[in-house]
Amino acid sequence: MMRIGLFGGTFDPIHVGHLDVVDAARQALSLDRVVILPANVPPHRSSPHASAVHRFAMAALAVRARPNLVLSDLEMLSDQPSYTATTLERLASRGTDTRGLFFITGADAFREIATWRDYPALLDRCHFVVVSRPQHPAAALRDALPALSGRMIEPPAAHDELGAPRVILVDAPTAAVSSTDIRQRVADDASIAGLVPDDVAAYIEKHGLYRIEGDRMFSTDI
Repeated sequence: MMRIGLFGGTFDPIHVGHLDVVDAARQALSLDRVVILPANVPPHRSSPHASAVHRFAMAALAVRARPNLVLSDLEMLSDQPSYTATTLERLASRGTDTRGLFFITGADAFREIATWRDYPALLDRCHFVVVSRPQHPAAALRDALPALSGRMIEPPAAHDELGAPRVILVDAPTAAVSSTDIRQRVADDASIAGLVPDDVAAYIEKHGLYRIEGDRMFSTDI
């Protein structure tokens, strides 16, 4: 059976930290494919700075040279917040057995899992792959979330059957980059070389994304 990962986000913009998380999860679990799911309306956040069209286009540029990554517009088609629970419901309604999917997230985000919609039932709907982020090692979640420690395991071998959904902790280095920092660097006219894929940097420059006009950060639309 193929191992499929899911990685959702606002991607405002997508950056090398995002790609490091995906690569770490894919390698640790021998995932055959990771589906990138940009959110039209992200949950728990203020409105994105770039339009959904721009954010989707940047994600497309970031994944096009990576054969194991595919881009999905599943969350682009809805004007409702892209909660993980809702995404899994949409996939299930299309006939997908979500219990065999691997939802990828950073350890910093997973620390707040109790605030996610449909917690704790959400944890029974798919595997969660939690990857270390700077200052947030995945292994520390055993102490930070003791009620879930019994679900947490190290990455299994490629041929191992996992059975019931688990929380899989992946300790791997990932770049200390955030979308917030990138937007601020663009607004400050500082270089973002090496923080985003080159094609994404060129796209940001071409469309004038994340520049400051008066007191407001803005971007041109297409």
